[in-house]
Order: sequence, then structure tokens, then C-alpha cells
Amino acid sequence: MIDVLNGKTMSPPPLWLMRQAGRYLPEYRQTREKAGGFLNLCYTPELATEVTLQPIRRYGFDAAILFSDILVIPDALKRNVRFEEGHGPRLDPIDVTAIRALKPDHVSSHLKPVMETVTRLRASLPEETTLLGFCGAPWTVATYMIAGQGTPDQAPARLFGYRETAAFTYLLDFLADVSADYLVEQIDAGADAVQIFDSWAGVLGEREFADYAVRPVRRMVDSVRARRPGAKIIAFAKGAGLRLKTYRRDTDTDAIGLDWSVPLSFAAELQKDGPVQGNLDPMRVVAGGAALDEGVDAILQALGNGPLIFNLGHGITPQADPDHVTRLVKRVRGEAL
Repeated sequence: MIDVLNGKTMSPPPLWLMRQAGRYLPEYRQTREKAGGFLNLCYTPELATEVTLQPIRRYGFDAAILFSDILVIPDALKRNVRFEEGHGPRLDPIDVTAIRALKPDHVSSHLKPVMETVTRLRASLPEETTLLGFCGAPWTVATYMIAGQGTPDQAPARLFGYRETAAFTYLLDFLADVSADYLVEQIDAGADAVQIFDSWAGVLGEREFADYAVRPVRRMVDSVRARRPGAKIIAFAKGAGLRLKTYRRDTDTDAIGLDWSVPLSFAAELQKDGPVQGNLDPMRVVAGGAALDEGVDAILQALGNGPLIFNLGHGITPQADPDHVTRLVKRVRGEAL
């Protein structure tokens, strides 16, 4: 996978799946039950290591991605993060006064268990398996901090950005800086590459995309590279559409992740500028059979002659059949079922 991040074309391409350690796997559900809560699982190195390794043992993916969550940063900032069954994440909504009072002092110490997990993983993984660290992009993390939860169109954060522009810019810059520190620590603990998830980039207008999605990520990348010049960084801006045309250049990232709505003809144009990652519709994994095969084949045909990391266009869903993932892996690698 590192070869591809360096611009090399591999056949078959390296393969991993977003949320590959997750609720579609029975072994994951058993381990999560043992943890007694999602954040407990994220902060218990033994268990977080175990669930990260489970899909590697089962499928032999070319990369393992650290099991954690993008909201460990606001949790470290004492925003009272909790995960409610059936409702998703909840936080204490932040206001202007609380934004100005944010301090990075305890973030590193709070996230030490995550670094221990990264170290354990690098020691446990085969040498040829890439270890990916990650964090949320400032815009996406900020949307949860402003609203106190996920919302369909992130209207609370968009409105806050218009009404309290200076405070919102300060929040994005603050998150960019603590997130860059977090990525550097992951790299130092053993991560071979890192990915920045901007799951809500697609709700932004043109100017807001530049101000909220591009500028803070570039700030992060510059900060990481100033300290770790060889760092390999993937950026995934879900829903960015045509703005992906300049996203790699403007953020200075090594590879860009593509969601399933990106046309393969456009993806092939983007690939001329460097590695792309994606972009199978997760619903094809749920469907299985011919729908899965056709989706895999179309991506390999369109993008297989350039630097490609095969992945989904977003995270695998709990409804996915583990056997369908086996079929996907074999199809990408040209192996008989």
C-alpha cells in the first residue's frame, strides 16, 4: 500500500475497507460486549488491538486501520462525549465562550491508551500489512461539537459559521492543531500512514468548502509534514464532488478517498494526478452476488491501470454479510471463489 501512496501501480491493487472492524463481524460484537461500551473499547488497548486485528485474520487485508473514533478528540477536550444505543454520539454543545476556553493541555495524556494500541498493533501485524492511523477533519469534528450530535445537513454548524465567524474559524484552527499533534503521535507510535476523514464535506457551499474543508486540512498537513516530512496522508472528503479536482493539490495530500457517487470517468481523471482510494458502494456488499461482482469489476477496469487503493466509498454497514466481504476480496485479487 505504501508503494501505491508513492505513486506506483499494483496489480491487484492493495485492499482495505473503511470500518472493516465493525458490527458486521460476530467476533467484533462479542468483543464490544466484553468492553461494556464503545468508548471503553476505544480506550482499552488490549480490546482495541483485538478488534483491529480481527478483519486482518479473517480476510488478510493489505492494511489495518486503528480502531478508534473521530470523537476521541472532543472527548479529550472534556466535551462529555457518550454513545447512546440507537441514537449515536452525544456531546455537550459548545458555544463561543467554551470555544475560547478550549485548552490542549490534557489531550495527549488522555489519548495515551490509543498510542499504546498503535504500538501493540505494529508489533502484532505482519510487516507487509500497512498500519493506518486516522482522525476526523476539523470541519466534521466541529459539526458534532456545535450541534452536540449528528444532524442530517449540519445546519447548526453552518449557521454558527455564518453568525460567529471568528469563533468558528478559531475552533477549526484549534482542532487542526490538536489533530495534527494526534497524527504525529500515531506516526511515532508505529502508524505507516494516516487518513483524515471529512465525512460531512459534501454539505458545504463553494466558499465554505474552501474555508472549512480545505484550509484546516492543509494546516494539519503542513504541521504534520513540518515535523515528519515523509508522512503519508490520505484525505477523504465525502460528497465533495467536482471540488475533488483541486482537493489533492490544495490540501497537499498523497491520496484522495472517493465516495461511491464519484463517476469512474471522473475518478480516472483524478488518478492522473496521483493515487485514488475507493469507491465501491457499500450497498453492493450488502447485496452480494452479481451486484457486488459488477461493482468490483467496474472499478478495476476503470482504475486498475493506475495507482489505486481498493476500498468502499464509505464505511461498511452492519447489514453486510461477512461472506460477501470474502467474495469481494477474492474478486479484487482474481482468486477463485
